[in-house]
Amino acid sequence: MRARNIFNFYHQLLHKHPILMQAVQTGLLMGTGDIISQTLIEKRTREQFDFKRTAQFSSIGFFALGPSLRMWYGTLNKYVGSSGKTVALKKVCFDQVIFAPTCLFFILLSVGLMQGKDIDRIKSEMQNNYPDVLITNYYVWPFVQLLNFYFVPLHYQVLLVQTVALFWNTYLSWKTNKTIAID
Repeated sequence: MRARNIFNFYHQLLHKHPILMQAVQTGLLMGTGDIISQTLIEKRTREQFDFKRTAQFSSIGFFALGPSLRMWYGTLNKYVGSSGKTVALKKVCFDQVIFAPTCLFFILLSVGLMQGKDIDRIKSEMQNNYPDVLITNYYVWPFVQLLNFYFVPLHYQVLLVQTVALFWNTYLSWKTNKTIAID
């Protein structure tokens, strides 16, 4: 019964404050992805843990990605449609041709800027990382988005994507920070 109450509370907040709730959940899940990256993949100890990095990665989700995802899904819903197989396929195409490349570019750029890198270093890392990240995106996200756009109501689409993205965020955090350990 308690889980049902929590879900109902979340559902109410999501309807009252959709962009804020999407921002909060995206920020939390991006931060969690960074924590997983640092602890499980990079094997950092408590003393080596970079809290600033987690806060920065989380802030990308809170201030930019969460709100933009909510607005993007609303735009797709408004102009492409809300249901049906053809609509879902069209949404996936738009999402993977327009939003994904732009979003990934923004994330990689933001991480570089937050790390204090100069523009030449960011360009170099972008040339090395962006193609790999984008290709990996195409292995993961079209199928997830097809299920998302076909089966999930609009107000839960960002939650589903960000839940799957917990693993994606772990990968992005590792990918965008692996050169830091070498320096």
